[in-house]
Amino acid sequence: MNLGWLRFTGWIAAWMALVLLPMAIALAGELPATRTRLKEAAALLGFVGLGLLAMQAVVSGRQRWFARGLGQDDLLQFHRRTGETAWLLVLVHPLAMFAADPSQLAWLDPREDLLRAGSLWLLLAAVSLLLATSLWRQQFGLSYERWRALHGVLAFGVVALALGHVLLVDHYTAQAWKKVALVVVVGSALWLTVETRLRRPWQRRRRPWTVVDVAPEPGAATTLRLRPDGHPGLAFVPGQFAWVTLGDSPWRMQQHPFSMTSPADQAEIWFTIKPAGDFTGGIASTRIGSRAWIEGPYGVFTWQPGFAPHGAVFVAGGVGITPFLSMLRTARARRGQDRLWLFYANSDADSIIAREELDVLARELPLRVVHVLDDPPDGWTGEAGHIDADMLERHLPAEVGTMLAYVCGPAPMADAVEPVLLERGIPAKNLYSERFDMV
Repeated sequence: MNLGWLRFTGWIAAWMALVLLPMAIALAGELPATRTRLKEAAALLGFVGLGLLAMQAVVSGRQRWFARGLGQDDLLQFHRRTGETAWLLVLVHPLAMFAADPSQLAWLDPREDLLRAGSLWLLLAAVSLLLATSLWRQQFGLSYERWRALHGVLAFGVVALALGHVLLVDHYTAQAWKKVALVVVVGSALWLTVETRLRRPWQRRRRPWTVVDVAPEPGAATTLRLRPDGHPGLAFVPGQFAWVTLGDSPWRMQQHPFSMTSPADQAEIWFTIKPAGDFTGGIASTRIGSRAWIEGPYGVFTWQPGFAPHGAVFVAGGVGITPFLSMLRTARARRGQDRLWLFYANSDADSIIAREELDVLARELPLRVVHVLDDPPDGWTGEAGHIDADMLERHLPAEVGTMLAYVCGPAPMADAVEPVLLERGIPAKNLYSERFDMV
């Protein structure tokens, strides 16, 4: 078993232990009188659901101590799937409880107990709204900023309501020490939500950045160049990304993740951004001299000169070229000698970001650039269509199985290219992917 699988196995084990911690607290010490199996199973499902809900704040909160070695794409997909599971448990828990003891349907009757019934209905509605707006944000017509604010409020409220419900039921938690332990455990998750949304901006307020250039790029993209204002800047590894906020305050909700495109060894940081929503659609009108705030760096989709002695294959789709620009610019600055192949897919020739610079980099580095267009112009001499096994066979050497491979772009492209690279002999442990569909 390689180091990556060991790290992943350890991470999953730690996550499962924390998810089950509320149930472990409930089952510790003196236990209440046993009820029917279905009723006990329903109660324990509630504790597991509480653990899942609490751990959502840990997984999604960009906690380096917990997510070390895992990619943002992996964490996002994990967060989504476990969120769906938590919603299912929150729904199954009362249904199973009512099936075991129909008399408890009275808990949903506000005429019996307005506070108890109201909190239960509110919890179910909040969890459902949280899941629905996360899965179908665009269908709800929510901008990213409004969704992010709503998501944070709902997530905090759901976990707090679930904790309150567990404490008030008082069956497994009749002992005071259990109540205290649950408040500490779940309260820590709630604190992480506050820490992400409030404490980190407070820390960043002393590290502002200034927009020094706003440069148009092909494909309607824009490159922002930011200079540190009164501090040394940000150290990062090529391929990493950061969360960027524009405006006078670091507490604004429009915080978005972008890959750095600048070389890693300079004070200025560059981000090349393509319009894809409300915020990115206005990037081109950013005023030079305005303030910006950066949180990061994050991500394990990284490469730097000397990291791939047998060479590396880069596959980019559209704006997925951004992390590779940082890698290649850093390689040029450090006079890297790694053999590199870049397959860059775009819809048409006018959408190729940094085309002229890539031509220069191909002359200055041991780099082969293969442009692939869906709609090539007349006289096009490059590749057309989609990246497939035959195309890789034409351009890659026979020893491709010893190289590292990086794929960055839309999910359909990544889903299509990854199996092809594996079939060409690249081991799964040498294949790194980032999908540009985070929200």
